[in-house]
Amino acid sequence: MPTYRIFGREPAAILAFISILVKLASAYLFHATQTQQATVNTVAACVVALLIAISAHDSVGAAVFNLAQALVAAAVGFGLRLDADHQALWLSLVTVVIGLWSRTQVIAPTPATAVTAGPKSV
Repeated sequence: MPTYRIFGREPAAILAFISILVKLASAYLFHATQTQQATVNTVAACVVALLIAISAHDSVGAAVFNLAQALVAAAVGFGLRLDADHQALWLSLVTVVIGLWSRTQVIAPTPATAVTAGPKSV
């Protein structure tokens, strides 16, 4: 199984670097709560997962949805007033968009053949 790299580094190393940057920024710049720090790290992990899915030429639908879910959580965590019903509506929209896009990406494993009538029974 191939090892995927981002900027020549393994994804875990990139995520560790981002985590440290978030902690340093929180300590010296904007004093984020632990929940906000965890949310930023979750968004970073979802972005990395999406990059891996794209580079692996794998289905990216799940990675896109998880990133959208993390972004909604981050927005709420940083003060956006969005109740659970409206969060569900936004994520439903993301699901439909992913479905519409995925439909254009699916290719049948065998070529289409003309439907012919079978032999007539006597």
